[in-house]
Amino acid sequence: MRLGYGTNGFANHRLDDALAVLADLGYVGVALTLDHDHLDPFAPGLSRRIAAVSRRLSALGLAVVIETGARYLLDPWHKHAPTLLHDDPTRRIEFLRRAVRIGADLGAEAVSFWAGVRPDAVPPQTAWDRLVAGCATVVDAADAAGVTLGFEPEPGMLVQDIADWRRLRAALGDPARFGITLDIGHCRCLEPWPVPQCVAEVAPHLVNVQIDDMRRGVHEHLEFGTGEIDFPPVLAALAAAGYRGLVAVELPRDSHAAPAVAARSIEFLRAAAATATDYHPASTLCSAPAEATPAREAPAHI
Repeated sequence: MRLGYGTNGFANHRLDDALAVLADLGYVGVALTLDHDHLDPFAPGLSRRIAAVSRRLSALGLAVVIETGARYLLDPWHKHAPTLLHDDPTRRIEFLRRAVRIGADLGAEAVSFWAGVRPDAVPPQTAWDRLVAGCATVVDAADAAGVTLGFEPEPGMLVQDIADWRRLRAALGDPARFGITLDIGHCRCLEPWPVPQCVAEVAPHLVNVQIDDMRRGVHEHLEFGTGEIDFPPVLAALAAAGYRGLVAVELPRDSHAAPAVAARSIEFLRAAAATATDYHPASTLCSAPAEATPAREAPAHI
């Protein structure tokens, strides 16, 4: 298991410092969110800054995946806007194209992105058509750059679960570079299967894993041991799936205590991995899916 940590959980650190802390703790990779402070894709001198980050990652021995979920990066008034679903998605598409280029320059294992929440004024079919068209553009950019895409189902968004992701991939013509980013917490939050079965369901297309604890029906990323997930069977399922990519801790609301949370997280996951061999993946699967649970957002943390 190759453990990483998301820089969105180190929002109060300089990127160089965050990377050093993570390497010192024993992480072997980082899920790098492109944002205002760590690596702004729209600020001047982008090529120079990418080269500096590349050198830093190399010096610390850290692998990288690119994440694109920064808040207020594209619009200072509206979180995550515009998405591919808005009337004018131009800035989102340009951002994703830049993310692909940055991913190529950094040798990223994947570039991760998501659909966005459907605006109230946009009819469902229109939103879906916009999503397919936007994703096709990003797939073209990824093909040209030789970059793997990990599309993340996100609770509350137009593509919120594995079934939605499958529908989107089919609509795109099953492109080879269009994989899935699987957030383990999201599986517990709203998928109809046990979490280990979620891993098995997408194993052939799994290119990026985010890991956190969560409770059923509540979209709140929790520290390990404070939610409802039994992690050794999940790690056993990842091993059985042959997954060799990063498994990156996703705790975006814990930057206030980032070094301590990162230290506790790697200790927890190492302990879970030590007992994962006791679990046979087939014993954690069910033959018939349960009813999916609608997710609700947790209150934003200060």
